[in-house]
Amino acid sequence: MAEIWDPHGSLHRMLWIGGAQWCGKSTVSELLAREHGLTVYHYDYHDARGHQDRRVARRVARGEPLGERTPDERWVGRSPREMVEETLAGFPVRFAWVLDDLRALYTGRPAIAEGWGLRPELVAPLLDSPGRMVVLVPTEDFRQHQIRTFPRAGRLGVTVRDPDRAQANRVARDRMVAEDAARHARRLGIRVIEIDGSLDAAGVAAEVAEQFAPYLELYA
Repeated sequence: MAEIWDPHGSLHRMLWIGGAQWCGKSTVSELLAREHGLTVYHYDYHDARGHQDRRVARRVARGEPLGERTPDERWVGRSPREMVEETLAGFPVRFAWVLDDLRALYTGRPAIAEGWGLRPELVAPLLDSPGRMVVLVPTEDFRQHQIRTFPRAGRLGVTVRDPDRAQANRVARDRMVAEDAARHARRLGIRVIEIDGSLDAAGVAAEVAEQFAPYLELYA
């Protein structure tokens, strides 16, 4: 395990849930938190708020343009592969901000960090065992089910000139990012759980709880 500054020991007590969007990471983490009296760190909440302020400050410090892409530039004007490359390139910077957040946390028990930006190749140097992380990825059938039934998965929520193309690009990007996460996890010996809809959220949470049981028992 790499030597990483961890003033309160929180990083090395953390349990990690990474993987794809729309496959139940937040729900599973909260079920585990209620069952085992844990704290949950939601990556998406911070990424859309305080981390966005840090992104702006970083651009200023680097002398980069402050303007964001328009929705059309972001979702219609680029290929899914270009979107994937930008997303993957941004994860390490954003993960550094996650670590800053978690260093401020003290808890006598493990806590759970969940989010799609918690990439296995970034988390692995923190782990004393690969069992402290799971990666959730949907099967293609379950992905399509979520797109049909989960409003935020089925539409972007912004106005673009070609909504169908924008949504198709996003789905393709998310698929490739998920495949990349699963590939890295398997290479690192981190468990990948495929979400196919055969288990409800409580059932998936039970599988993850079984995975994390040795680390929870240390602090029981």
